[in-house]
Amino acid sequence: MAKDTDVGALDTEAIARFQQWTELMGRGQQTMLEFLTREADVLPSADPLGLAATWQRAMGAWMSDPSRLFELQGRYITDAMVLWQSFLSPDAAKSPVADQKDKRFAGEAWRETPAFDFMRQSYLLASNYWLEASNGLEGLEEKEQARARFLVKQFVDAMSPSNFALTNPEVLTKTIATGGSNLMKGLEHLLEDLKAGRMRMTDEQAFEVGRNVAVTPGKVVFENRLMQLIQYAPTTETVHDTPLLIFPPWINKFYILDLTPEKSFIRWAVEQGLTVFVVSWKNADESLADVTMDSYVEEGMLTAIDAVRAICGTASTHTIGYCVAGTTLAAALAVLAARGEAEKVASTTFFTAQVDMSECGDLGVFIDDSVFETIARLTAEKPYLDGRNMALTFNMLRSNDLIWNYVVNNYMMGKDYFPFDLLYWNSDATNVPALWHRRYLEDIYRDNLLVKPGGIICLGVPVDLTTVATPTYIQGGKEDHIAPARSAYKLTRYFTGETRYVLAGSGHIAGVVNPPSAGKYQYWTSDKLPATFDDFINVASETRGSWWPDWIAWLAPRSGSMVKARTPGKGKDKGKYKVIEDAPGRYVKERIA
Repeated sequence: MAKDTDVGALDTEAIARFQQWTELMGRGQQTMLEFLTREADVLPSADPLGLAATWQRAMGAWMSDPSRLFELQGRYITDAMVLWQSFLSPDAAKSPVADQKDKRFAGEAWRETPAFDFMRQSYLLASNYWLEASNGLEGLEEKEQARARFLVKQFVDAMSPSNFALTNPEVLTKTIATGGSNLMKGLEHLLEDLKAGRMRMTDEQAFEVGRNVAVTPGKVVFENRLMQLIQYAPTTETVHDTPLLIFPPWINKFYILDLTPEKSFIRWAVEQGLTVFVVSWKNADESLADVTMDSYVEEGMLTAIDAVRAICGTASTHTIGYCVAGTTLAAALAVLAARGEAEKVASTTFFTAQVDMSECGDLGVFIDDSVFETIARLTAEKPYLDGRNMALTFNMLRSNDLIWNYVVNNYMMGKDYFPFDLLYWNSDATNVPALWHRRYLEDIYRDNLLVKPGGIICLGVPVDLTTVATPTYIQGGKEDHIAPARSAYKLTRYFTGETRYVLAGSGHIAGVVNPPSAGKYQYWTSDKLPATFDDFINVASETRGSWWPDWIAWLAPRSGSMVKARTPGKGKDKGKYKVIEDAPGRYVKERIA
C-alpha cells in the first residue's frame, strides 16, 4: 500500500512538473509569436559585414593546400585519441590540452563532471586547430587573411559548449533548480534586447547622466550645432594659467572620463589645479548631414580652442584627444601649424589614438568594400549611422567578454542585470554622421592618407603631420584591442617636437581610466624613444600604479604660473561666453531610443 502511495506521489509530481514545462513552453512560444508579429522590422539583416564571402574564400584557400590540411587533420586526430585515452586511463596518458584560465569554464562542474570536462577539453583542442588553420592561408591578401582569422575566431567563440543550454552544466543545474523559469526570463530579456536593437549588459535604470554619472560640477559656456563646451568649476583657490581642453571621441559619450567621482579623470584634473574644459559632441541627426572632417576641425576643435583662450584670457591651451578625436586633433594641429598659429596649443596629449593605420589591429577587418556597402545601405534613408551598429562592431572584437558572456548570463541563466557604470556608458551609443564616417574609414583607415604629406586636404590646407612641433604626450594601452599600443607608438615618428610615450597597463578604457586611488595596473616609460615599439619594450622601465601622476608631472611645468581660480561664466569674454546650462548639458543626454 505504501508503495502505491509513493508511486502515486511520484506520478502527481511528474504531472505537475510536466504541466509546468508545458506552460513555460506555451508562454515562450506565445511571447515569441507576439514579438515577431509586432517587431519584425527590428530584426538585424543577415551578414551585415559581408563575412560570408570571406568564409568562402577561406574554405577555398584551405582546399587549395591539401597537404597542409591533411597534416593538420592528422595531428588533430592523434591529439583527439590521446585526449580520449587520458580520460579512459589518466595514469597512462596525459591530456594534450594545456591547462589554461578561461572564464567560460571557471565553474567547478566543468572539471568535476567527467563528461563536461571531456567536452571542454575537446572544444579547446578543436578550437586550437581551427585557429591554427586560419593562419597563413595561401592565395589570400594580407587584409583578407586577417578577415579570415577574425571570422574563424568568431566561429570558434560562438561554438563554445558554454554558449548552449544543453552543454553548459551551470545552465542545466539552474534550469532544474528553477523548473525552467530561468529560460523563460532569459527569453524575455532576449526579446526586449531585439526590440531595442542592442544587447543590454547592465541595469540601465540604475544610472542617469547628470544624476550619478557625469556629475562633476560645471557649466555649458558655448554651443553650436556640433558641440557644447563645458567649463568645470574649480576646487582649488589658484589654478595653472594655461587651461586644459579635452576632445573625447564623437563615437562615444564624453562621460567615460567622468563616471563616478572616484573614477573621474575630469574631476581629478580639476583637483590638480587645472581649468578644465570638455567638448560634448552632438548625437548625430539630420541636422549634421553635411558634416565632414572640415566641420569637426573648424566648428569643433578650432572653435573650442579659441573659445577657451578667450574665456581664460590666455595665449594658448593644453589639449587632449581621445581615440578618433586624437586622430582628428593631429590634423587640426597640422592646420594650425600651416596657418602660423601653432602657439595656440601649448601641449597636446593623445589617449590611445592612431594616425598611421598600417597596423591598426582587428578593426582593420571591418575596412572592406562589403562593409562600405552595408554602411551605404544602413544610411540610405538617413544621413547618420546608428550608433548601435558601431557598438556591435566593437563588441565583436572581444566577443567572449562582450557578447557570449551576456548571452549565457542574460538569456540562459536568466540573471538580473547588474548595475555597472562602465557598462551603462558602453550601452549609451552615439550616432555618427554618415558622410564623415565613410570618409574617415576610407581616407584614414583604408588608404592611410593622414600620414602622407598632402594626402588629406583639411580646410584648404594639405595636412602634413611632420610640421607639428607641439610638445606631445602619447598614452597607449598594453592590451588595447581598438587602438593597439604598437600603432599608437607610430605617432612618435611623425611629430617633430618634444615627445613622451607612456605604455599603460590594460586596454582602451581601463588603461586610460585608471585613477591613482585604485592602485591598479602599471605603466612603462623611457627617457629616450627608440625608433620602434619593440625597442621601446626592451628598454622601458616599469612603474606600478596609475600613469596619471606621470602626466601631470609632465604637464605642470608647461602650464605657466598659478593664477586665481576661474569661475564658469565669469571669464574674460563674459559677453560671448555666458552660462547656457549646468553640466553635463543637453547634448550628452540625447539617447538612441
